[in-house]
Order: sequence, then C-alpha cells, then structure tokens
Amino acid sequence: MKKLFTALIFSLLMPLTAMAAEYSDGNGYTTIKTPVRTSDPSKIEVTEIFWYGCPHCYALEPLVQAWKKDAPADVDFKYLPAVFGRGWLAHAKAFYIADILGVEDKIRGDLFNAIHVEHRRLNSEDALAEFFVNYGVNEDDFHKLYDSFSVNSRLSQADAKIRAYGARGVPGIIVNGKYLVSAQTANGNENIFKVVDFLIEKERQN
Repeated sequence: MKKLFTALIFSLLMPLTAMAAEYSDGNGYTTIKTPVRTSDPSKIEVTEIFWYGCPHCYALEPLVQAWKKDAPADVDFKYLPAVFGRGWLAHAKAFYIADILGVEDKIRGDLFNAIHVEHRRLNSEDALAEFFVNYGVNEDDFHKLYDSFSVNSRLSQADAKIRAYGARGVPGIIVNGKYLVSAQTANGNENIFKVVDFLIEKERQN
C-alpha cells in the first residue's frame, strides 16, 4: 500500500516536474550575458523588439495583442523598434512619433496591414506623414518630429539597449532585461509566449 501511495504521488508530481524543467537556457530562451536595467524594478518588463516591415513581426502581432490583453498586472509591456538595416530607420522614427503623439495603438495594426497586405511603400518621411494624417496627425507636426532631438535620442537609447540585449534579429521578446525569446529559441511563434509566461513566473520567484 505504501509503495502504491508513493507511486501515485510521484505520478502526480511528474507533470509539474516536467513543466518546471520544460525550458532552460538554450532551450526556449537565451540568457542575456549582462542583465539590462529595466525602467520600473517593481514590475516584470516584457519588451518586443520589432520592425513594422518585418513579415515575421506581422505574423506574431495577433499573438502579441492576444497576450497583452490578458497580461498579468505585475507586467510592464513595451515595444522597442530595431534598426538593423538602412530601410528600417523611417519605421523606427514613425513608431516614436506615434508614441509621442499618443496614436501608436491606433496606427499599429493598420500600418502593419498597409505594408504587408496592401503592399504600400511606406518607407519614407513623406509617405509616412501622409499615412499619419488619416489618424488626426497634423502633417507639419509629423515633419517637425521626424528629425527632432526627442525622436533621435529615443532611437539612440533603443539602439544601445538592443546591443546590450545581444539581439540580432526581429521579432524578439526580452523578459525583464535578462532573457531573449524568439521563434528560433522557442521552436515557433506559437510557443513564444509559453516561454515568456514561464520566465515571468521564474522572475516572480527570484
């Protein structure tokens, strides 16, 4: 009877043990060599490194939005536009202009669709300014911000962070400045937020 009871307890604990060991450095995520300071130590920061022009970011976007909708209260979600190529700069600037003007949530899905579904060439200052006008943004205000100190300083800060993370592509999810999760590390987009949830719990226990 005692052996049967022990076997039953072991069988119940096995799934929990397997779950706890499901992900590790190199299996699901990569540990960032030197942790990067987050903006609010009282929260667990989750940051998506992205580019509007990236088809993989576009494919991940519905999963990002679904996860964000039910994100835990102790999580602080952020976006970080990357500039890994010459043609990425206009989109990074567009993100910060939208953020400064408070319209990023409004334009995000439509900008992704305009680029990836409608195949519009929204990769220049003028083309993006015209796009923003449809969301109540004054065209002159857009142009003033495009090369402004505010936007350029944010670009520099983003570039420094991305280098510190060791990220070399998009999309990538950074958890609390310590871990990098991608489709490659998680074995597919559908697994990315499973790993993110695992790491959030790991951070809660630290």
